[in-house]
Amino acid sequence: MRQRDFAWLRLLLMLLLMLPLAVLFLMPGTGMVLGTMWFWLALMLCLWMVWMVLGVPCDESAPVASVSAGPRALATDELPPVVRRVMDVRLATEHNGVLAFHGPLKEPADQAYEDLKREAGAQTVPLVQEDEQLGAAVVLVPKNVEQATMERPVRPWVNWLLFALTVVTTTWAGAAHQGVDLLREPARFAVGLPYALGLLAILGVHELGHYFTAKYHGIRVTPPYFIPVPLALGTFGAFIQMRSPVENRRALFDVAVAGPLAGLAVAIPALLVGLRLSQIAPVGTPIESHMMGGTSVGSSILFAVLAKLSLGDALQYGHILRLHPLAFAGWLGLFVTALNLLPIGQLDGGHIARAMFGNRVGRTISTVAMWTLILLALFVWPGLFMWAIIIFFIAGRSMPPLNDVTPITSGRRWLGYAAFLILLLIISPLPHTFWDRMGIHCPYL
Repeated sequence: MRQRDFAWLRLLLMLLLMLPLAVLFLMPGTGMVLGTMWFWLALMLCLWMVWMVLGVPCDESAPVASVSAGPRALATDELPPVVRRVMDVRLATEHNGVLAFHGPLKEPADQAYEDLKREAGAQTVPLVQEDEQLGAAVVLVPKNVEQATMERPVRPWVNWLLFALTVVTTTWAGAAHQGVDLLREPARFAVGLPYALGLLAILGVHELGHYFTAKYHGIRVTPPYFIPVPLALGTFGAFIQMRSPVENRRALFDVAVAGPLAGLAVAIPALLVGLRLSQIAPVGTPIESHMMGGTSVGSSILFAVLAKLSLGDALQYGHILRLHPLAFAGWLGLFVTALNLLPIGQLDGGHIARAMFGNRVGRTISTVAMWTLILLALFVWPGLFMWAIIIFFIAGRSMPPLNDVTPITSGRRWLGYAAFLILLLIISPLPHTFWDRMGIHCPYL
């Protein structure tokens, strides 16, 4: 596809991103049910276009695969010497310049990968992958193919523009949740700053955790891209993109786990401080469903523990919190961390699961988690439905580590279990029997 054609597709994508907003604000007299239905249909169309456009290469130099009958079997004398030395080759093929060899390795995967990287040549990228039937697979990819797949031009002004727009939209959202319309009262913008700055600090530190860990492992990555949305929360979060492949599972694990842990390091203090500024509703107050309204202390085990640490004995007289904007930003930080730790596809939890358990088991865990999320959205909490749709479209498969055979260390494995424990503590409500023991008024009989 030509660069000009891709530019038109990106313009179309930007217009489609505005379609849900147009449907939401410009359809008079449709009623809540019909308006909601059109909003979700528009959002699904928008995300489908994102998925389609992101799969289109934007570099004109990207190679176009030639039409062929399929892979060609290689003779024994065509095998590179280094491949013969590190592997007992049972099957060897070539397709469009990519060489693939299957069989058991003769040496540890780490050593085999280093030998391949050293001797395969500067214009070749080696991969050592799992093979369920033959033990392992060695793939030699021409450098130009790898670069065309992984490297795209980076424009820093886009990152700064998106960040500035996200500051505006989150400030607007924070003020709106306090009953202030900044379109009519722009001078009162400071009302929305506690929420905006708190949330952006959590999201930014989360992405910087990924960014600096990737740099430590020699992985080229983009600066964070923030996603401004002029409604609801004011943003759909932030993300970074990798511009070079990950060498091994250890690096994949480190980059994935660094983001949630870094985000929690900001979200938890923000929540503790914000809870001090929040109000405890008296016993008997109904739980309100709107944002920054009433939030049950027991909606999450981790939230209950943090609320007890911050508010102490005051929780004996109520279990409903009217969150201060900073507290709501901290609570939202916990929620975003939980979403990212879901072991699905390209989410942080999906990368962690793949690094811990390998490709095959990681894919199985991802499928089960995705369907569990969809079922929870349909039958338990409809508020998850939007996030389930977004995750379904964007959390596809990513390029595997170059060495996808060598397991991670035991310390990293335990850290991975701790990360998934944090996920459970965030999403699991406080059991009824623990309310009184924690000194929190229990709303149940």
